[in-house]
Formats: sequence, structure tokens, C-alpha cells
Amino acid sequence: MTHTARSRWKLRSLAIVAILALLAAACGGGEDLDEGAGTDTGGDTDSPAQDLSGETVEVAATWTGAEQERFQMVLDAFAEQTGAQVRFLSAGDDIAAYVGPRIEGGDPPDVAIFPQPGVVDSFAAEGSLIPIDDLVGDVVDADVPGGRDAGDFEGELYGLWWKAAQKSTVWYNVGVFEGAGVQPPESWDDLLVAGDTISDYGVAPYSIGADVGWPLSDLFENVYLRVAGPEKYDQLAAHEIPWTDQSVKDALSTMAELFDDPDQLAGGQQGALQTDFNGSVTQAFTDPPKGAMVFEGDFVGGIITGETDAELGADADFFDFPSIDGSEPAVVSGGDLAVLLDDSEGGQALIRFLATPEAAEIWAAEGGFISPNTQVSLEAYGDDVSRRAAEALQNAADAARYDLSDLQPTEFGATTGQGIWGILIDFLEDPSDVDGTAQALETAAKRAYGE
Repeated sequence: MTHTARSRWKLRSLAIVAILALLAAACGGGEDLDEGAGTDTGGDTDSPAQDLSGETVEVAATWTGAEQERFQMVLDAFAEQTGAQVRFLSAGDDIAAYVGPRIEGGDPPDVAIFPQPGVVDSFAAEGSLIPIDDLVGDVVDADVPGGRDAGDFEGELYGLWWKAAQKSTVWYNVGVFEGAGVQPPESWDDLLVAGDTISDYGVAPYSIGADVGWPLSDLFENVYLRVAGPEKYDQLAAHEIPWTDQSVKDALSTMAELFDDPDQLAGGQQGALQTDFNGSVTQAFTDPPKGAMVFEGDFVGGIITGETDAELGADADFFDFPSIDGSEPAVVSGGDLAVLLDDSEGGQALIRFLATPEAAEIWAAEGGFISPNTQVSLEAYGDDVSRRAAEALQNAADAARYDLSDLQPTEFGATTGQGIWGILIDFLEDPSDVDGTAQALETAAKRAYGE
């Protein structure tokens, strides 16, 4: 299992390099979408034409709130074109725990959206997924650079890389920053100074949703990439160095600087532990705000516009995750992949539809979405903030890396209450225990890798 996981990560690293080239091409300007961009490709991007009246298509995903609403718009367009009824199933934060029993019971949803490639691997290894090469392989090869690496398992395409994520953004309440007299920081030291100033102003500087732990893993990965550098990041992702390595402890110690004063967290440590991700965003951009900054990806913009009255650019904005000790610009990226669980006509048609630029443009226009499909030009995005997030991913060049926890075996990298998620929740509660946290991570990693 260790060899498979390490080989798998090398393929994933190709995907993140490819998306940089993708964004470079998109930022360079393409054919205007209104003039038919995206129709002349190496793949079949036509929308599904078959009549699916009377058929129900079930789709499971982790999205809630505004993200669910935007995805529902995509599903509504599919339903209108095909006549199918589409039922969205909210899987919660742990989609593997939701989908697994449905598969075991012989009643899986037609399609699922997996937020971690490691989850795709796990279910493909069990034989629970339907290969999709015949459905969208040509489109992936022509229009989604890195898409085959991202969705492949042992030479078969199982996942359609549909939504990319730029996770190295820090979103901030513009009014709080202006009131406190601080500017978006470029370095970690400046961030800590700004946090103290905002706290003195009367607002908790950091709003973190830690009820299940994945925002904490994203935060750790951004810190680690800058403290340890891309090469060490690669080694840790493949478990070629242990989680007890000094580089991990250094990153944890740096991360702890945000947690050691409970007053710096919206609601304190216990408040953060009881706040979900969407709540961490909304409480920072409502009046009065409970926090000033949210450490998360480009998709935060969609939650701001969908669940608050804040206006992007005027009331809410982002800055790049700050440099640590002079580190070069770096980006942690991620992505959501659509998989076929039931070989139904409706499921097949939905996978084909999601592979079209048309499907991506629906959400792109609403914000909080980046598509890895080269046929979706930047003109499709409805706001400058999304374009800036894509440009930051492009500019990171060789220092861009795929989300580390997403590349791990599911039980270590993507399971509620255990592995990276659970251990970092414990760390938030006691940020002084750096050595114990590192040892707990290594013990869990060895168990997951079968070492």
C-alpha cells in the first residue's frame, strides 16, 4: 500500500503542474465565450441530448449553503435539458461514510462528488466505481490538463476533475481592517502584528471553523509548505519522512501562534470547535463581525455572496497566504471529482454534462468556483476576485502543491474524528503539545499505510 500511495502522489503532482499551464493559457485570453469558445475541442462537449423523462438521478456531495445552491443551478440546467428529475443528497463532511453504506446496501447514488483524490482511490480499489473513459476520456485529454492524472486509478479513469480550488487565500473583512488601521499583511510576522492590532480594536482576528477539522488541515498545509518548502512537502505527502520530522514540529509551532491566545479566535477555542466552515465565513462578514480573517480557499467568495450581504471587493476581499521567514510564493490546491457509482443512463448523462464548459460556466458566473477545463475562459467568471484567485495559482509556478491530506489514505486524510482532521482538532485545544501531536500524526499515518 505504501508503494501505491507514493506512486499515486507523483501522478497527482503532475496534475497541479498542469493546472498552472491551464491557467496561464486562460489568463492569456481566449476566444470569447459568447462567440462559441469551448465548442471546437478534441473532445465531445455537446450537452446530453437524450430524453431522460421519468428517470431520477441522485447526486451526493459535501456542499451545503451557497455552494449547494450554486451546484443545484448546474443540476437544474441538466434537468431542463434532459427531462430527468435530479435529487441532491447532502453527504455531510465525510462523504465516504455516507456513500459506503449505500454501496454496501446495493443502492448507491448515481453520481458522487468526491473532494479528495484519495477517496476516489479507495472506492476504485474496492471496485465500487464505474470507469468513465468511454464517457468523457476524450474531453479530459483535450480540455482538462492534468485531469487524467487527477482522476486515474491503476490506468483507468474514474474521476472527472470538475472543480479546482485555490486554497492559499486569506479572506478579510475590509471594514474591520480599515477601522483597525491595518493593511493586508505579506509576511507571517506582519500577520501576527495585524492580529494583535485587530484584537485591540475589539474584534477577534481569526475566524476558524474546526468542528470537523479539514479547515485546520488546510491551514497546516499552507504553513508547512512555507516553513519546510516544496521538496519536504513532497516527501511528507508520500510519507517518505515521518510526521515526527522536525519540519512538521516547526510548522505546528508556527501554526500554534494563532491558537495560543483564545481571545484571538472568534468564540475562543471552544467556539471554533463548535463552528462549521460556512459559519466561520458568515460570522466574519455579518454586522457586527465576530472575526476579521478566514484562512481558506477561493470558494469562500461564493459563501460570502450567497449567505451574507457583504459585497466582494468592497466589504470582503482576500490576500495571498503570507510568506514565512522569506518563503517564495506558494499555493496549496485541491479539487472535486465527479464519479459514477451506478451505471445508469442518467448517471452517465450527468457525467457527460459536467464535462462541458456550459456546466462549469453556470457556477463560475456566480463566484466561488474555478474550473480546470481550459475551454472555460476567465471571461466566464462573474467577479474579479475569482480571476485574481486563479492568477495567484498560476503565479505560484513550481511552488504549487496538491492538498496534502487529500492525497492520503482516506482513514488518515479524510475521515471525521480521526487521522489528520481529528488530531489537529486536539491540537487546537492544546497547541502547546507539539511533540505529542507530531507523534499522534505519525502513529495514525503508519496505521493507514499499513506500516
